[in-house]
Amino acid sequence: MLVELSVVEQRLLAVMEVVRDGLTVTEVAGRYGVSRQSVHNWLRRYATGGLQGLEDRSHRPHGCPHQTPAEVEARLIELRRRFPEWGPVRLAYQLAKDGVDPLPGRTSIYRALVRNQLVTARPRRRRRGDYRRWERQRPMELWQLDVMGGVLLANGTELKLVSGIDDHSRYCVAAGLVARATGRAVCGVFTAAMRRYGVPEEVLTDNGKQFTGRFGAHYGEVLFDRICREHGVAHRLTRPRSPTTGKVERLHRTLRRGFLAGRTFASLEQAQAALDGFVAAYNTARPHQALGMVPPAQRFQPGQPLPVQAVRAGEALALTPSIPRSFPPAPGWTADGHRVKAVLDYGRGPEKTWVYGALRVRDGQTVTLAAPSRNSVGYQQLLAAVEAANPAGAIAVVTDNLSSHSSVSTRAWLVDHPRIQHAFIPKAACWLNLQEGWWRLFRREALAGQSFATPGEISLATRVATCQLNARARPWVWGRPPPSARYRRRTLIYRI
Repeated sequence: MLVELSVVEQRLLAVMEVVRDGLTVTEVAGRYGVSRQSVHNWLRRYATGGLQGLEDRSHRPHGCPHQTPAEVEARLIELRRRFPEWGPVRLAYQLAKDGVDPLPGRTSIYRALVRNQLVTARPRRRRRGDYRRWERQRPMELWQLDVMGGVLLANGTELKLVSGIDDHSRYCVAAGLVARATGRAVCGVFTAAMRRYGVPEEVLTDNGKQFTGRFGAHYGEVLFDRICREHGVAHRLTRPRSPTTGKVERLHRTLRRGFLAGRTFASLEQAQAALDGFVAAYNTARPHQALGMVPPAQRFQPGQPLPVQAVRAGEALALTPSIPRSFPPAPGWTADGHRVKAVLDYGRGPEKTWVYGALRVRDGQTVTLAAPSRNSVGYQQLLAAVEAANPAGAIAVVTDNLSSHSSVSTRAWLVDHPRIQHAFIPKAACWLNLQEGWWRLFRREALAGQSFATPGEISLATRVATCQLNARARPWVWGRPPPSARYRRRTLIYRI
């Protein structure tokens, strides 16, 4: 019958064969498949400890020369308990600032926190190199804006935080508390930031109804879009269900851990004062890991602040949270301070403003012109603008059969400008589909859901929308683009 022996019993038999039976160590080592040193070790341990000496022992070393000293670890634990939101990198920076020597590494600090049960060890879901990081090249090039909740008053009321951060420097440019995150309240915080730091080139937001009417019941321009348009700010929106405003979201995480954790406030004014103090320390004193442990203020350079005195009356809508009643009557306003609507509208009303446009198909660049009437003079002004935009070579212009396009004055003008080769589409034909597609984008960018009080407002909206569309222009290709992978996947699922 076969009997399974434990490790201790096998070691005891090997020792007995040497001590009792008189076999050599070499013979016993060969029989048991171990080295001679192991047999000698078993003999020595049996002689000093008996049968218990043959049991397995710990392989842990008696000492570790590079282990973190006890006093350094005690200082580390004290800092972590004092500032629970600090991670290994921030703790290492503070220890180095305090002159601790030897300075432990990031991994050693993490293991010390795990040993003292100050953090829970868990595997990283993604490797650090898998994240796609991006950053603008200079300050004031892009702001990220978002709205966050979780600011509680003593009576249980929840306030909303409208926050903004500069993409390049991580400088917090906006941090305002509001009772309700309405479009007017959000725009008030945004315009206050522009008064203080200047107007950014671009602003990136999510698709919240305070920022865009893209997914609203009535598609059109909201107040935030209007402010951006009137001040030449390109408004960028994230893709639905794919947020890319990571920097401002990371700011929210810092606020929740370092400012809001377990705190309530007596009033909105008290909460705003405490928030202003935290933001000041965040911008000027707190080291930022993504910036090489320097404060954001060292990388931020504000632009030209937007003076309230220099704002035109028609732009007052974009510069105050209490709009429009806090401003005196002006062109486009009634005597009691209300906005005049439907006095002059694109395509409706007693008078009209016409927008001329020309599309260069090879690169998607456009030339537009707003005129009070649709006649030969306006068409010739458009052709002059097209000629100025294309200083060299022949210009082929394809247009429809409108009478102003083939009038006597237009033909005489074309004789003096031989570089322009005029061509007409057949009557009752629709060969300007590329231009019509661009008109659809233009209406959505500049005119959707708006009413204008003066022709100047339509001209301004036309210029701003044209600049924004030209900034992201690309060649226009005849035909329908191929369906996206998401569309094909969803179509297949629905069919199944």
